[in-house]
Amino acid sequence: MKIKYLFLLIAILIIQSSLFAQKKQTGPIIKDYGKVWAIENPDFKVNPEKEYKAVFDIMNSPDSHDRVNASIETAARFFNMHAQSGVPAKNLKVALVVHNKASKDVIDNDAYKKKYGTDNPNQELIKALIDAGGQIIFCGQSSVSRGYPREDLIEGVQLSLSAMTALIQLQDEDYRLIKF
Repeated sequence: MKIKYLFLLIAILIIQSSLFAQKKQTGPIIKDYGKVWAIENPDFKVNPEKEYKAVFDIMNSPDSHDRVNASIETAARFFNMHAQSGVPAKNLKVALVVHNKASKDVIDNDAYKKKYGTDNPNQELIKALIDAGGQIIFCGQSSVSRGYPREDLIEGVQLSLSAMTALIQLQDEDYRLIKF
């Protein structure tokens, strides 16, 4: 009798674990970054016809020089989760305004290697965001104050007067501020 209950318990555990075995997935827009959970049949529905305009205020960065900035990867998650939910890529407008401690994350591998002795772990992610139509806007004030000149930036990164100016302009263009 005890063996019968043991097999029943094992069967229940196997079935239960398979129900919760969902995995986070990347893509379809940013292939190697931005893993998200699929949310089946949410109560608050995503409108696939809407244009989603988001500006990410990126000011922090990991202390480690060999880790991807999770705040930058949030933009990849934004692209992927909406595309996985049926929003066409043309309806996703994404901008990142980079300043403060995150300034180091937008310099190319050569400049990064000179300063930190390793490749920039964010370079491929930033290139993927730009290739997907995202704008990476770097604060000109941070550029000068932190010693990251325009010629050291990853190709496609735009230099602005300031992060404050870029954030105001983008919000005036109906981009919604995402800060976390």
